[in-house]
Amino acid sequence: MNSSSLHSPLQELRFFLTEPHDCSYLGVHKATTLFMDPQTPVDHDVYSALTLMGFRRSGTHLYRPHCQTCNACVSVRVPVGDFTPDRSLKRTERNNQDLIAIERPALFDDEHYALYERYIGARHSDGEMYPPSENQYRAFLNVANDFSRLVEFRLSGRLVAVAAVDFLTHGLSAIYTFFDPDDAFQSRSLGSWAVIWQIRRAQALGLKHVYLGYWIRESRKMGYKQRFKPLEFLHGHRWHRNITLVQTHH
Repeated sequence: MNSSSLHSPLQELRFFLTEPHDCSYLGVHKATTLFMDPQTPVDHDVYSALTLMGFRRSGTHLYRPHCQTCNACVSVRVPVGDFTPDRSLKRTERNNQDLIAIERPALFDDEHYALYERYIGARHSDGEMYPPSENQYRAFLNVANDFSRLVEFRLSGRLVAVAAVDFLTHGLSAIYTFFDPDDAFQSRSLGSWAVIWQIRRAQALGLKHVYLGYWIRESRKMGYKQRFKPLEFLHGHRWHRNITLVQTHH
């Protein structure tokens, strides 16, 4: 791996570049990832600052794409004060008012993992997270950070969804959501509901944004993120709402 410097007020931190590897999103491309020194603990304030620069968290790692010939991965966030749900999202919000949300520390729970295992098997059996394993799940979603939560959504006591959420100084970061894949719950759009819940939670806390990770124009799986409007895109070092400024180069 090659070390790399990051031009920011966080110059004392060390960052590394991975060797080129197969892209998880656009399989015909090679990807390179910039990540913070894994020996450095994930500090809340540093993490919040790096999120403004397009970094994400996976387990104990803070990272962002750093590909030389492609900038298809674009960080996106929802300015919650201006959030305007369309008719479909309004229906999703109404349909899930009977769910109870419980915020818990991001620690391992057998019931959570059983739901995760079912979800991956039903929805992502063709992806790199299949087959699921307890070790992989723990490394991905179970951390001891005070700012990380696993939010349970329950219907009459039954666990139907879990959202991994990080509470930053300026917003919430939507890490991952998994939910009951049974046909009986499809009409609830539980993935969209988890995002709406985080937007409403950020509003209640007086936070400005919910960060949805990376959006790729060519990826159908990421198209849902454009439903949450207005959506802001990180282009260069600035966040803006003009999607036409977002260019991809291959």
